[in-house]
Amino acid sequence: MARILLLTGDAGEAQEIYYAKYRLEEEGWGVDIVAPTKRVFASVVHDFEPGWDTYTEKPGYRVQADLGLDEADPTKYDGLVLPGGRAPEYLRNKPMAVAIVRHFVETNKPIAANCHGPLLVIAAGGVKGKTLTCYPDLELDVRLAGGSFVNKDVVVDGALVSVRGWPDNGPWMREFVKLLKERVG
Repeated sequence: MARILLLTGDAGEAQEIYYAKYRLEEEGWGVDIVAPTKRVFASVVHDFEPGWDTYTEKPGYRVQADLGLDEADPTKYDGLVLPGGRAPEYLRNKPMAVAIVRHFVETNKPIAANCHGPLLVIAAGGVKGKTLTCYPDLELDVRLAGGSFVNKDVVVDGALVSVRGWPDNGPWMREFVKLLKERVG
């Protein structure tokens, strides 16, 4: 049975957290949610409103973290999920969060990054020479980190599966599940 670590926290995108969690559990795999501390945190819902230049943010569901950063041992997991929202922007400044992501980058274990999730892959030094997608406004961040950005629904480059946002959840998990099955069984 595959074990998956899902790294997020306050202001993580609700649709990306719960879609990934339930889709992976549907495969019979264990999913542990890790946040800065083991507690209930608040997710958000991002959407687009007519006349707005960027997305809006509304309160989402409360989410129970299974582990705090200080409890998470990435060596015990087969894959990593990085939902978007604003959580990755905050987490990339937490050395323990970056160390978790760096483990998956350095061991070439599957990583599923959605929307702003690639900010954590960038912080862990895992984008250089990679082709990926993400929320399009992060194109500059990807390029400055040495990666190539493409604006399409899903990109798989080695062990990295990336998508632009929650509207791409289906292709995101389809490709991540396929990758996990190839590598873990």
